[in-house]
Amino acid sequence: MSSSAAVKERELLYKLIISQLRYDGFETVATNLAKSIAGSLAACSSSSRLAHLVDLGLKTDEEQQPTSLGFFPKAMPTNLDLEYGRDDVPSTCPTACDYDTVCVIPHKGQCTAAAFSPDGQLAATGSYDTSVKIVDVERIVTKSDQNAIHEIYPTIRTLYDHTEAVTCIEFHPLAPILATGGDDCKVKFFEFSKPSTKRAFKSITEVVPVRCMAFHPTGDYLLVGTEHPTIRLYDFNTLTCYVSANPKDQHSGPITSIRYSSNGKMYVSSSKDGTIKLWDSVSNRCVNTYPNAHSNMEVSSVTFSRNGKYCLSSGKDSIVNLWDISGGRIINTYKGAVQSHVRSQAVFNHTEDYVLMPDEKTVTVYCWNARTAESTRPLSTAHSTAIGYLAHAPNVPAFITCSEDYRARFWYSVRSNH
Repeated sequence: MSSSAAVKERELLYKLIISQLRYDGFETVATNLAKSIAGSLAACSSSSRLAHLVDLGLKTDEEQQPTSLGFFPKAMPTNLDLEYGRDDVPSTCPTACDYDTVCVIPHKGQCTAAAFSPDGQLAATGSYDTSVKIVDVERIVTKSDQNAIHEIYPTIRTLYDHTEAVTCIEFHPLAPILATGGDDCKVKFFEFSKPSTKRAFKSITEVVPVRCMAFHPTGDYLLVGTEHPTIRLYDFNTLTCYVSANPKDQHSGPITSIRYSSNGKMYVSSSKDGTIKLWDSVSNRCVNTYPNAHSNMEVSSVTFSRNGKYCLSSGKDSIVNLWDISGGRIINTYKGAVQSHVRSQAVFNHTEDYVLMPDEKTVTVYCWNARTAESTRPLSTAHSTAIGYLAHAPNVPAFITCSEDYRARFWYSVRSNH
């Protein structure tokens, strides 16, 4: 390649970078970059072409990468979007009653938390016994497909470094790192790719018990919610802590749940104070508050839909609400499951066709059509006590229920088409 051609290609690359920065709202950075390279680049207009080219390149690279079983999908399922009014549900999408227990993960204390890795290949459970167990989802699913459930030994790591109950678990979105929070006021980070790992390689010390966490999609930041009303944002690499510059942004009660949107531009939080708050993740400022979100009762959980248009919340009023983010209004309510003592989660299934939440009275899992709010037949779980936590896999028909009966049950729809 001639030197002149190389110069032209490099100039085009810089133009794409500057245009993308302007498109994403970083005008000052784009202007400074253009000035430092060449004044002629300052005229680059706003464009998302670079993001589009990167996306095409990633898709091409992904298609060339073989998977071990072809089980985990390469593309995420369709997002929930009520604007298009699609009320029909694909026959291949299972309701809760179509799931079966294919594995039981025992603990020596109440099971308190669960999480799936972003690619759905791993899951982890935590307990009052201070342990965290990491399980191989692919191994569980393969055995269940082969009707060899009795041969499943899915636990690949057991981690011990908390001195009190483990209350929350989060997988790093890009690295083989697991974050755990506990009643011992600690956040621990484990490199689980190393077979010898038992202890955390670094940790954060809070002054009150940790209740919830969420990684930014890039993995650079971690949100931490505790028994204190103030939400903390940590730089994952330096563990530097940040809070909103305006104290009035914060909740007035302990934080119960916190989640980033899939693009990382916003996060949502809930509290015992009965409110839901939406935050701008760049400025770390609260941009909207839903007061009395659940009849002035404690809000138990919040999560975004995959496209970021909606927020799903559950509360001690035994109601699940679907919020329209742009209008700040409730557009669907899902009723029937009792939640008055146990703080459990309402979640979307992997296709966002259904909403699931445990019922503490009957120890079942309720299931509703996400678009119509019509309930389907509940799933009888065989847990002997209430389900305190439910986590659904991001890309396959599988979820985990954690109970006070010292067991976490792994559920999978063997009959579904994946």
